[in-house]
Amino acid sequence: MKQLRNLAVVAVSVITLNGCVIVAGEGKWSGSDWQAKQERNREMISELSLQMDRADVAQKMGVPEFSDAFAKDGKAFRVLYYRTQHTRSDGDTTRDETTPLVFADDKLIGWGQDTLDKIRD
Repeated sequence: MKQLRNLAVVAVSVITLNGCVIVAGEGKWSGSDWQAKQERNREMISELSLQMDRADVAQKMGVPEFSDAFAKDGKAFRVLYYRTQHTRSDGDTTRDETTPLVFADDKLIGWGQDTLDKIRD
């Protein structure tokens, strides 16, 4: 009976701890979660083509870490930022750990900080 109770305690502990290993809390990364996401995002970005519709890119890439919108010279710009590199082990994603995907009038016109800087200048 005592062995059965000990086995039950171990089973409950394993089940409970299993979720804790994967989830670190809202907005936080644990273990290799961020590494897998970065690798996936880099792979997906490498498969993008210029002039893709923003909706198609968002469907392929998923929810961005950040997004911006602005107008310039009569065009509507959207910038979606996806995590692609590690800078600090602080558990949070910052913009310098992302790659911006730049859209003009909902068409992909480029990605990377250089593309964004050219538009903002």
